[in-house]
Parts: sequence; structure tokens; C-alpha cells
Amino acid sequence: MDDGLPSVPRFAVLHALAAGVDFERYFRWRRSRAGDPFFVRFPGFGSALFTGTPAGAREIFRAPPDLTEPPRPNPIEPMVGTASLILAAGARHRRDRTLLAPAFHGARIRAYGELIGDSADDEISGDTAGSTAWRPGVRVDSRAAARSITLRVILTAVFGVDSDERRGEYTAAVTEFLTAFSGPLMLVPALRRGLFGQAPWDRFVAARARLDRLIHADIARRRGAPRPASTDILGLLLSTGYDDGTAISDNDLCEQLRTLLVAGHETTATSLVWALFHVHREPAVLERLRAELRAAGPGAHPAELARLPYLDAVCQETLRLHPAVPIVLRRLTGPFELRGVALAAGDTMGVAVPLLHSDSGVWQDPERFRPERFLERRYSPFEFAPFGGGHRRCVGATLAEYELRIVLARILDRVRLTLPPRYARGRAPLSVPHNIATGPHRSIPFDVVA
Repeated sequence: MDDGLPSVPRFAVLHALAAGVDFERYFRWRRSRAGDPFFVRFPGFGSALFTGTPAGAREIFRAPPDLTEPPRPNPIEPMVGTASLILAAGARHRRDRTLLAPAFHGARIRAYGELIGDSADDEISGDTAGSTAWRPGVRVDSRAAARSITLRVILTAVFGVDSDERRGEYTAAVTEFLTAFSGPLMLVPALRRGLFGQAPWDRFVAARARLDRLIHADIARRRGAPRPASTDILGLLLSTGYDDGTAISDNDLCEQLRTLLVAGHETTATSLVWALFHVHREPAVLERLRAELRAAGPGAHPAELARLPYLDAVCQETLRLHPAVPIVLRRLTGPFELRGVALAAGDTMGVAVPLLHSDSGVWQDPERFRPERFLERRYSPFEFAPFGGGHRRCVGATLAEYELRIVLARILDRVRLTLPPRYARGRAPLSVPHNIATGPHRSIPFDVVA
């Protein structure tokens, strides 16, 4: 991929991320030096040609499906596994997506509304293991609270987990798993080596094995039992099969479920933290949102909450400023031209979503948190793409958006929060990679007030 465009030094990205440099500002800096499109070299993973314009996103998202696939090696492959839908390509991707997509259809997602609302209520009331009731004077760790809520939702939605003991086992295993996959392991493949059981890689492999044992035990238990109609995703996948009549293997099913478990709660938790942060920094936004919730009434059904226009706008604006996965990458299987730059089979191209969501030709005053913009007009999928786009758009996007709206509404309806002074003013915290998503460099605390 040598077309004369400047590229960054080989370890610039690694150094920037390890130092906590804002991911979004880094891409803006790259574009200011090289224009659009621009190359970025990832240590251990090769180079990628990035665009941050709607025209460029259109070209990538509309590329023929058989011409693109996920880049390999992939930074998150150790987490999700080779069978994960995120990494599947070609016919395998079409087959697996057809199998998984029914679990995320609208009617099925809406059935989780009460579960989502109850999970938020339990966290606020202190009824979740390890949590404290959100009473006046309590300081809430927003990241921990958000993860607790979304993990409870995904455990029930995927596995039907309904006992405190089983939920506790999964929570401990998932927490250990996410903690073990540190930034260096994600960004530097050379570190993925064992050393007598003491290296970071050894600890990660052990944590992954612990989580997989829980998942395989649930698969075995459910395969060996009668299969009544089930509302959870595991039950659905066990009761259906591929178009050719074959069933998904236990190992492949484990990796798909592990992907849903990890990606299905971490990204939504991060978005919830950002939403709470922004609405509590903007008094006018907070008051307008609370007024809409009051008008809906305390007994509003979750589906009704999810349709509230200003709540929707707040959530969309949060995802615009803070897409949980800020990079969309495609590896080419044949020649392609992106924004006039010729690429060959094996080359990688991508959308820098933070640049797309701040394009001055689309977004007025893009640095500002202004939900009203989503009430004033509709944006195309090439202008606003928080869940990617094209045939590889996130299969769980509907659940993530639904959950974000309901949980945010429940929290604002039930408690009054304030940001400590250091967070209430000035610049937003840095956004850096956290496992499968990017989020605030440090957890953002909130104080509960009367």
C-alpha cells in the first residue's frame, strides 16, 4: 500500500494508546497531517487506509460482501475466538449471521424490557450482589454500576441465568476474563506467550478457560434436557440449526456465546457512563429529559420509554460523540479503490468513526453535546454509524440501543445525581481502549443527592 501518502512511525499508535492519549484526537491529528484518506500502521497487525468522510464510509459499507472480511490477525481474536461472528467471513459469516439474527429481532428484544428495567432497579436499590443502595450521600462508581446492570441483562438474555449463585459465578469469571486481557496483550501480539504460568498471557488463558467451563456446562445441561419454548438466546440457538439441517458445534457455540456475553454488556455499559456524564454536565438537557420522563409517567412501559423522542436523541448524541468501537476495519480479498487510492488483495481499509461523527460538512458545532440535532433531521448510515455498517453492522445493535434508553430513563427517574466539581467542568475524560470497547480513562463517579 505505497501511494506516496505519509504514514505514522511503526509504534506511534502503541505508544499513544499506552500513554492514554485520546484515541479520537489522535485520528484528528493524523488527518490534519495527511488529509483523507490516510494510512495508520498498527504494530503487529500491519497498515490500514482510513477515511472519516461520509463518501468514504459509503464506499466501504457498500463494497461487495465477498470482497471484504475482518482483518487477521485481529486484536480481539483471543477474546472472542476464531468462530466468532465478528471474525467470520464469506459464506461462514452469512451462515452464522442467519443463525444468530433471529435472536435480535424487534419482538424478541422488546420482551427483555422488563428484565432491563428490573436490572437497573436492583442496582439502584442495592439488591445486586456487591452493590450498595443509591441513597443520598453515596458516591457511585458509574463504570462498575453500569457493568453490573448490563451484565445481569446479558446473562439472563443469553443463558436464562436466574439464580444469584450462578450469576455470581459468571460475574466473577467475566470480570477476571476482561481484566486479564490488558491493553498490551491486545495491541502487541508478541506478548501472547506463556512463561511457566506466570506471564500475563498465562493468566488470560486461565481466565478464558474458567469462563468457557461455565458456558460449556450450560450448553451440556441444555442439550441433555427437554427443550420447552425458551426466551433466552442459548435456547433459541439450540432449537434451530443451519439451513442445511446441521447444528452448531459446542465449541463454535461457546465462542459465539462468549462474544455475546462480553461484547453485549461492555459496550452498552460504556455508553451508559458517557450518557450520564453528558446529561449531568448540561442542566438544560437534563431538565428537558426529566420533563419528558415525567410526562410519560412513573408506570411507563419500557417499550414506551424507548420511543420517547428526546431520550432517543440523547442516546444517539452520546453514541455520536463516543462510539464504543471507534474503528471499522475491512480486509480486502481483491482489488478495490477507496477515495481514489488503489488497494490490492490483502490490504486493509477502515472507517475512523470519530472523524465521521464530527465531519464539518454534516455536523454543526460537532464538539458540542447537543441532542436536538437528532430531532432536527435524520442522518444517513454513512453519516452516523455507531454500530458499523453494511452487511457487517453489529447484530446486537437493537438490544444495545433498547437497553441504553431504558436504563438511562430508570436511573434519571429514580435518583438525583451530581458530578463532582472536577468532572462537572472542563474537558471530558480521555477515551481509551478497554478490552473490546473504548471508554473513559478512569471511572466517572457520581454523588447521590436528595
